[in-house]
Amino acid sequence: MIEVKIMYDLVIIGSGPAGLSAAIYASRAGLNAVVLEKAGVSGGQVLTTYEVDNYPALPGINGFDLGMKMKEHADKLGAKFVDASVLAIKPGADGEAHTVVCDGESYEAKGIIIATGAHHANLEVPGEAEFQGMGVSYCATCDGAFFRKKDVAVVGGGDVALEDAIFLARICNKVYLIHRRDEFRANKALQDGLKQYDNIELVLSSTVEEIKGNGAVETLSVKNKVTGEVKDLAVSGIFVAVGIVPDSDVFKDVVDTNEKGYILAGEDGRTSVKRIYAAGDVRSKQLRQIVTAVADGANAVTSFSEDILN
Repeated sequence: MIEVKIMYDLVIIGSGPAGLSAAIYASRAGLNAVVLEKAGVSGGQVLTTYEVDNYPALPGINGFDLGMKMKEHADKLGAKFVDASVLAIKPGADGEAHTVVCDGESYEAKGIIIATGAHHANLEVPGEAEFQGMGVSYCATCDGAFFRKKDVAVVGGGDVALEDAIFLARICNKVYLIHRRDEFRANKALQDGLKQYDNIELVLSSTVEEIKGNGAVETLSVKNKVTGEVKDLAVSGIFVAVGIVPDSDVFKDVVDTNEKGYILAGEDGRTSVKRIYAAGDVRSKQLRQIVTAVADGANAVTSFSEDILN
């Protein structure tokens, strides 16, 4: 039986940087808010980032430490956190409360901030699912240590892929960096950083065709898009960094999204439904970084505060 407990001012769904920022701003504004986190731990993707070098005033901070500092800040202000998986949102009529339905209970609130973030995209090639956890990884900082002094591959051409390659080059024997295009889309600082490591080999204009092994990853079949040549690379691990997918499936029938599933919302966080806001990586925007997620959380709370006064 679904039980309605407390009427909140705000329900914040997600506890990554956007959700934590929203919790901090909501607490400072004296709002009765609750943060719903399905992972049972706060911080989101930042927890798996080895080093954050672009967050103002904290260059080089460990991602886990940064996430914990944000959580501690929210805790200090009295923010409430509940471990819950959201099943649906039931928007209220104009001026009425919205309902967030979770497993076994629901929460009513004047406003909702969706800050569920995103997850890593898959290659969708043979062997990927079979060898997940046995050589296939989506987090170099989480699993890189298992491949110390071994040969590995990173797939992708964005910031995360190059960050992973550089991180792994410090501890692995060799790193193949595989990208389907002939140039990277990552920022120039990271591209320059690759040049410092002789053990990083670029495999450009190439796609992964298959991941093979016996109980664990042993080889990676790569096809050159220009020549059509297919060759096997002997690696013990492959780190996939080909993009992210917004965690918005639960909300697609509630608020408007774009063709990639990102929730349509401006800098103010307002979505197509009154008093429902989007913040962080789940929102449609140009740049998805910790600093923009934090700004999103603050903006969403500010927009809510303005909306309930009008």
